[in-house]
Amino acid sequence: MTAPRSVFLTGTSTGLGRAAVALFSERGWRVVATMRAPEREHELGALPGVVLKKLDVDDPDAITAVVAETLAEGPIDVLFNNAGYGLVGPFEAASDEQIVHNLTTNLLGPMRVAQAFIPAFRERGTGVILTTTSIGGLVTMPFTSVYHAAKFGMEGWSESLSYELKPFGIRVKTLAPGGIRTDFSGRSLDRTHHEAYAEALDTAAGRFLDPARDATRSSAEEIAKVAYDAVTDGTDRITYIAGVDAQEYHRLRERLGQSGYVAEATRLFFGD
Repeated sequence: MTAPRSVFLTGTSTGLGRAAVALFSERGWRVVATMRAPEREHELGALPGVVLKKLDVDDPDAITAVVAETLAEGPIDVLFNNAGYGLVGPFEAASDEQIVHNLTTNLLGPMRVAQAFIPAFRERGTGVILTTTSIGGLVTMPFTSVYHAAKFGMEGWSESLSYELKPFGIRVKTLAPGGIRTDFSGRSLDRTHHEAYAEALDTAAGRFLDPARDATRSSAEEIAKVAYDAVTDGTDRITYIAGVDAQEYHRLRERLGQSGYVAEATRLFFGD
């Protein structure tokens, strides 16, 4: 009997990560689901094949320990880096602590988790590293510059890493979703504030959060299916743009180029 495939996920307490755990479990995988407070989780651990582990991706020592423990329990076929959160507001007002924390969680954390898994993948001659970036790793929006720095960084890191890992049978991929109907704008969002930018920020936020945009946003379950397809399609494709809104933004950038896109985004977020 063939052993079930296995996946290690970060950021699984809510939203996309939570939906992905349920989907991989439903399809017969062994799932190691990590989160900062597994003691508060009472549903995911009851799903078939799911094991919960405590992990804060901001803690390098914890990453090393949890990955070593996990690999001692059995091989992992897929690493799905999903932990992350947004930072919104004027850059001028961002504290050094906010900047460092956001870049640590969204950029350094996934890099460190991947680095811990690569030796085992390389020795087995197989493995997939999938990282949730965002359409914000391919196009920009106002008042999210630090978040874009992390997500653009993840896209560049992943693409470059794919060159060196391909000879060892390891595929590197990114998942770039648009808006997901979760609590990302609440629990998973940090903010900065500066009076000089207040009016512009209110205008941009009002347009971004316009309920009419919900029609183009995806459910967490829909994005989880794209993630599942990405790690099982057996191709060398790197980036998977997920969601109607994400695809629209990306097409706009491709068609208009940088200057044209920025002009159009300015119109969309601030008006004519």
